[in-house]
Amino acid sequence: MKILVLIPSFNTGRILPQTVADVLSRWPEVWVVMDGSTDGSAALLEPLKEKAPGLKVITLEKNQGKGAAVLHGTKLAHEAGYTHVLTIDADGQHPAQDIPRFLALAEKYPEAVMMGTPVFGPEAPQLRVQGRKISNMWANLETLNWGIPDTLFGMRLYPVAKLLKAFRGTLCARRFDYDTEIAVRLAWQGVPMLRVPTTVRYLTKEEGGVSQFRYFRDNSVLTWMHARLLIGFGWRLPLLLLRLGRGGNPLRNETA
Repeated sequence: MKILVLIPSFNTGRILPQTVADVLSRWPEVWVVMDGSTDGSAALLEPLKEKAPGLKVITLEKNQGKGAAVLHGTKLAHEAGYTHVLTIDADGQHPAQDIPRFLALAEKYPEAVMMGTPVFGPEAPQLRVQGRKISNMWANLETLNWGIPDTLFGMRLYPVAKLLKAFRGTLCARRFDYDTEIAVRLAWQGVPMLRVPTTVRYLTKEEGGVSQFRYFRDNSVLTWMHARLLIGFGWRLPLLLLRLGRGGNPLRNETA
C-alpha cells in the first residue's frame, strides 16, 4: 500500500498552514490542492514546503469545487503510484491525531473505504447536525441501506481505483455534492464501508474558522443530486437486491 493525505482547499486563510502542519506531524506525504483560492493562503504554506519534502501544493487557476479538487489530486496520485488517499478538509475540523487509526484500518481492510463518522461537540451548529440526517436517510434509501455511516463528513480513506471508478460514473459530484454522491456510487459498486467515529471541531472566527457552506445554495444542490440518484437507484435495483440477498456490506455492523 502507498497512502497519500489529500487536502482540498479554497480560501481557508490562516487556518490552512496549521491544518497542514498538524497532518504532517502524523504522516509525511501530503498534497494540498488549492482550488482557485484568492486569499493568498497558498503562500502561507511556503515555510512548510521548505521543511517537508513530502508536501506538494497543486494549484487550480479557477475554483472548480471540492469534488473537482479531490478528483484532480486523486488522478495525479494514481499516476504517482499511490493506492489509497485519505481526504481531510482544510478548515481544521478533522483531527490529525486520528490519521494513524485510519491508516492502520486501511492495512486491515485494504478493499474498503474508511468512512469518518462525526462525533459532535456542544459547539456544533444544530442546523448542520440535524440537517445531515435527511441526506443520510435518502442515501440509505438509494443504496438499500448499504451502510453509509455519514454522507457529508469529508475525512475518508479511499482505495484510489474505486474512487476514480465512482467519479467516472458521473459528470456531477464536483462541488458540494461530492461527498454524498461518491459515497452512494461506491455503495452501488459494492465497496465495503467501515464506520470510523471521528471527533469534529467547529472553530470560531477568532480561531481562524471558516466555512464555505451556504444553506440554501448547497441544500438545493443536494436536493437535485438525490433526485438524480433516485433515478439511478431505480435501474440498479435488481443488482442491489442481489447484493442485499448475499448479505450486503460485510462491514455494515462493525465500528472501528
